[in-house]
Amino acid sequence: MRIRMATDIGGTFTDLVALEEETRQITLAKSPSTPPEFHRGLADTIRKSGLDPKSVTFFAHGTTVVINALTERKGAPTALVTTRGFRDVLEITRANRPDMYNLRFQKQAPFVPRHLRFEVDERVGYKGDVMTPLDEGSVREAADQIRAAGVSAVAVCFLHSYANPAHEARCAEMLEELLPGVLVTPSYAITQEWREYERMSSAVLNSYVRPAASGYLDSLFKDLRTLEMPGSLNVMKSNGGMASFAFAKEQPIHMIESGPVGGVVGSLAIGLEIGERNLITLDIGGTTAKTSLIEGAEVKVTTEYRIEQDGRHAGYPVKIPVVDIVEIGAGGGSVAWLDAIGTLRVGPRSAGAVPGPASYSQGGTEPTVTDANLLLGRINPEYFLGGEMPLSVERAREATEPLARALSMSVDDVARGIVRLANANMVNAIKLVSVRKGHDPREYTLVAFGGGGPMHATALARELHIGKVVIPPAPGNFSAWGMLTTDYKQDFTRTSVVRAGEESMALIYDRYGELERESLEFFAREGFDAAQVVTVRAADMRYAGQEHTVRVPVPDGRPALADIAARFHERHETAFMFRLEAPVEFVNLHLTGLVRVPNPDLSAFAPPSGSGAAGKGRRKVDFDEDGIHDAALYERERLGLEEEVVGPAVIEEAASTTVVYPGQRVSVDRIGNLVIATGV
Repeated sequence: MRIRMATDIGGTFTDLVALEEETRQITLAKSPSTPPEFHRGLADTIRKSGLDPKSVTFFAHGTTVVINALTERKGAPTALVTTRGFRDVLEITRANRPDMYNLRFQKQAPFVPRHLRFEVDERVGYKGDVMTPLDEGSVREAADQIRAAGVSAVAVCFLHSYANPAHEARCAEMLEELLPGVLVTPSYAITQEWREYERMSSAVLNSYVRPAASGYLDSLFKDLRTLEMPGSLNVMKSNGGMASFAFAKEQPIHMIESGPVGGVVGSLAIGLEIGERNLITLDIGGTTAKTSLIEGAEVKVTTEYRIEQDGRHAGYPVKIPVVDIVEIGAGGGSVAWLDAIGTLRVGPRSAGAVPGPASYSQGGTEPTVTDANLLLGRINPEYFLGGEMPLSVERAREATEPLARALSMSVDDVARGIVRLANANMVNAIKLVSVRKGHDPREYTLVAFGGGGPMHATALARELHIGKVVIPPAPGNFSAWGMLTTDYKQDFTRTSVVRAGEESMALIYDRYGELERESLEFFAREGFDAAQVVTVRAADMRYAGQEHTVRVPVPDGRPALADIAARFHERHETAFMFRLEAPVEFVNLHLTGLVRVPNPDLSAFAPPSGSGAAGKGRRKVDFDEDGIHDAALYERERLGLEEEVVGPAVIEEAASTTVVYPGQRVSVDRIGNLVIATGV
């Protein structure tokens, strides 16, 4: 027996999906997460699956350990070494004030305080020429000060090292020799794209989480080998690909959105199977709601990612390729509360796995989105997690009553308000990845998953006038399933600001050749042959004199400049609603290296032919503005191929619930998707 296994650790639950390669049998398991010892919950889930770890030949893992270490400030004391005169770049940032009228604005504190930022003598020009040689004596002085400070991680970021990393590489080499046991991250190893603040921030954040992430992966590696799991061990990266544990230990910052990206990649696989190339994904878990956009079967990837960015905070940039995901604190465990002026709010604080929503009966006393949905009849209290965790309607009501008294409303009205606010937050998130970037949601299909995605998706689709919603098989475990469809992937980027012209294209092609060679070297270190590697090119381009760029695909070989420029004009007009008759510039050259992984056979979820006697009674369900209805109840796994369900209805399964509003119609396709026509 050969098993491919994927696990996804979230803030509330740990999910597992496994595929037996010969029989194509799918195994699902879900257990509560166990913070801070997340590996314990992972072991619980593997045991719960009943599978033999000795048969696992391939293991993929998504985790929140990196983002948690950053947001909770639980990383290691970190020092920074930089070019003399530039120690305060980390403090100056971009001098942006996202909330310009906030008179009480306070800039976010840097992850490295000023007394741990050290300068050395060196200087490289923006073209890569050495202006001042590296003074190794000043590096030794910095090492002495770092040793005295007792830090366990160091970031090195020199000015213009993206153009010539020689000084940075030598400094990092010296620090590793002079500071044994201290983990050193040179910025060029993380990114060779320009912008000194963004590069510095990325190197610092990688250093900050590296000890914790390395310890976590070492512990996980030991646990899995103790279970005698012999297969390759891999982590999900934020760019939508996989990498080995060894790579992730050196550059853990690539795991910053490790878990949520699996669902986006899985949605792409579903879309290709059913002929839908334009998708909006919606992943609602216990802690957060995540959304992303797929256009023309292309997952959007950005290097402009920032953590903790919102309307009042500029956030911290991470200059690595990350699938363009908007994440908000609006999951099932998001707590409802009253602000200083008595207005009802939902999230971003979550009850998490411990104590969890009040209805879990694990000590939670505050109302959450899950509690509100339970009070509205949308969740079967006896069938949560397939009946493994019965929910208490009474405790949900008790938790909501203080808000009801404060607002002079009934408990049911407050529950309805909680769901409305959560939905409004999710609609705004979807607009951030669609409307705000020039995409009309009406032209897309909404793919909803996570434990809460199917419960909210139909209401959100109506609000956004999205005509079709797809609920994939096993939505509660879908992000883990998506990891089984993920290729090994590494991105390579070089800043090359070049005016586009026939005479300059030879330079562009030469630099793509350099990136291709670097890609082959990287995958050779990961254990793959050159024949297995596929490369895909792209370029960030702009009109001369502009600041912003758009990402443009670049075909293999030596494509004509006119074809590349035409693609740029088209994409620029989509993003910014205009095009210019002006010279065009290349800014950043991108190359993605891939090693393909066989996708699991989607027929494993194929529904039974004909009616499967899926009906399981009726229940009073509150559909908000559509009123309270005696809704028909269905068991999802018994719904037959092309069997139709007409709302009002609720379709239940072990790890999720799909709410079907009056007038909406649901059918089951050949691979087990619920396809919902929203009637808009």
